[in-house]
Amino acid sequence: TSRHTRLGILNNPASKIKEDNTAIARAILTAFLTQNSSNLRGFLSKLTKEETAKSLAAGTKIIKFLTPGMNGDTFEKKYNTLGLDIIKKHQMFCQEVLKLLPGQMAVMSNGR
Repeated sequence: TSRHTRLGILNNPASKIKEDNTAIARAILTAFLTQNSSNLRGFLSKLTKEETAKSLAAGTKIIKFLTPGMNGDTFEKKYNTLGLDIIKKHQMFCQEVLKLLPGQMAVMSNGR
């Protein structure tokens, strides 16, 4: 609600990290890295819908969910090269530093 507010995402999956079960997490990270904030909001809203998850599980490509105004070429190139290491690092940080259990959610404010 404020231009002074920043949002970040850390992934703390409960299951083993694989390409097929991290499509949404990788798409969110890619969007944060490649899109401006006005395009990011609409895309994140679309990704949080249950029908999006079902569609991705059925084999729909993530590129089909891009919203108007997003730079599709930049997104697709980064998404295809992102890899799983970043999610594994997030998971390690959440569990080792923040002391969260696998899959446990938390909200941090000002890094606290």
